Amino acid sequence: MEKRIGTITVLLSDRAAAAQVNEVISSHSDIVLARQGLPFRDRPVAVISLIVEGEVDEINSLSGQLGKIGNVTAKAVVTKIVSS
Repeated sequence: MEKRIGTITVLLSDRAAAAQVNEVISSHSDIVLARQGLPFRDRPVAVISLIVEGEVDEINSLSGQLGKIGNVTAKAVVTKIVSS
């Protein structure tokens, strides 16, 4: 399969899920190019954005595993451009 570049946005509605989210992201570190996190200090909410490069199945696997965690929503957007 061909590699694609994309983003995954992760919304944590309960920051207690952060440990599980970090574990899943770490297990897919081979496709994660960059990560940015924004905790809202006055609310129990956090946003993580990931820049990823991998096969569509790999990207969807990461997004799907994150979305299965309670109080977590994850959405992936993948380019149609194939990376070299």
